[in-house]
Amino acid sequence: MNGAITMEASRLRLKGELRMADAAPIWRDLRLAARSARADLAIDLREVTLIDGAIMSLLVALRTELAARGVRSTIEGVPERIQPLVHLYRGDEPPTPPLPRVRTGLIAQLGMRAAQTLEGARRLVQFTGQITAATGTTVRRPRTAYWRSIPPLAERAGIDSVPIVMLLNFLVGFVMAYQSARQLKLYGANIFVADVVGISVTRELAPLMTAIIMSGRSGAAYAAELGTMRVSEEIDALRTMGFSPTEFLIVPRVIALVIAAPVLTLLGDVLGVFGGAVVGQASLGVSFRGYFNELQSAVLASDVWTGLVKSLAFAIAIAFIGCQQGFAARGAAAGVGRGTTTTVVMCLFTIVTIDTLFTVLFRIFGA
Repeated sequence: MNGAITMEASRLRLKGELRMADAAPIWRDLRLAARSARADLAIDLREVTLIDGAIMSLLVALRTELAARGVRSTIEGVPERIQPLVHLYRGDEPPTPPLPRVRTGLIAQLGMRAAQTLEGARRLVQFTGQITAATGTTVRRPRTAYWRSIPPLAERAGIDSVPIVMLLNFLVGFVMAYQSARQLKLYGANIFVADVVGISVTRELAPLMTAIIMSGRSGAAYAAELGTMRVSEEIDALRTMGFSPTEFLIVPRVIALVIAAPVLTLLGDVLGVFGGAVVGQASLGVSFRGYFNELQSAVLASDVWTGLVKSLAFAIAIAFIGCQQGFAARGAAAGVGRGTTTTVVMCLFTIVTIDTLFTVLFRIFGA
């Protein structure tokens, strides 16, 4: 270090060249020398030959730290060539001490949480109204929708998800059959592996697993894309040009996911029951012919369309949450990241809630 820092009574003297390369030792020496200050402290720059912006910012930070301790400080003896830099960093102004932290009581925290929840509910209702109005406009005037964006969006949500949907549902059917194998063998009911796997996969597991995959892929992607457009003011630019962001951005994404979800669910049904057939053949001695014959008698058309109805509801919820979180993003990258994370969590919670509601409704109506 080409400079020096000394403390004399209530005067902090800086000498020589003070550069950013020596910022760490300079900051350490500054805090160590100023530790003994109790009332007033003068920071003397008379003998400074060179100082850059990084060290100047450290001096300003030191003055703020001293102000928090109740110590008044001034920068004195500033050479003429350094005065513009001192003025730029507001070193010639009184420092502003940091605001004291105010502890918030439990009741106040509950009130703040309640206010945040109500504000979130208000935005959700407002967003729902916007989507409903945009959907009605699209139905009345189909030309207002951006139909050309639907095929690539459906491809990304559907075709690109096929490998992971196939693998995951195959493994789910495989595990279901494998976990049931011991109990079925115990009662000599090996053939009923088709019933266990077929009904559970078509009614519950295939729609649920497919929706979880779509939450992580499509829901998060929608939130990230629209959130980036929001913080970069592209959505405001669309409004300026006379386009409705809801009709231009949200409606195509909802339609694409509604198209992709039932197809992926049907594919998951096929791979799930095939995974059970593999276990039936390998562990239970059930032939493929016997397995699929039992499957035809066990699984009804109502079981399949029940899963498809659930998949449609899941798709609408995922697209809705992803788009809403994208439009609600604020700030920069951190805001987009929070929105994406919130989207995945909300989608998973909503999917399980919708699945529970549909299960109860289907049981009540005997479906």
